[in-house]
Amino acid sequence: MDEDYLRDLFASVGPITIRRMFGGQGIYCADGIFAVMAFDRLYVKGDAQSSPVYEAAGMQRWGYENPKTGKVSMMPYWQVPDDALEDAEAMAPWADLAVQTARRARK
Repeated sequence: MDEDYLRDLFASVGPITIRRMFGGQGIYCADGIFAVMAFDRLYVKGDAQSSPVYEAAGMQRWGYENPKTGKVSMMPYWQVPDDALEDAEAMAPWADLAVQTARRARK
């Protein structure tokens, strides 16, 4: 996904900024980072309040295995459902929830 596509997809949250990070991209709004593009997948930010909603929707949490220790680390980001990748209207509730999460993280 190119930056223009991401801007259109997240139009419901207002202006966004996209910054390179860790081989991917961090997606920011006025409330902070709320999404990440990594490994050709789009993830939205989760916390104790939003993660149960994502999980109930069948979204998968981003995790990775340390090749040296074999330990799996779970990141606070959840993979966006496929239908939301194609339609800004379908993305809007997930984007809104992620922005609320980013807002809580800043406090």
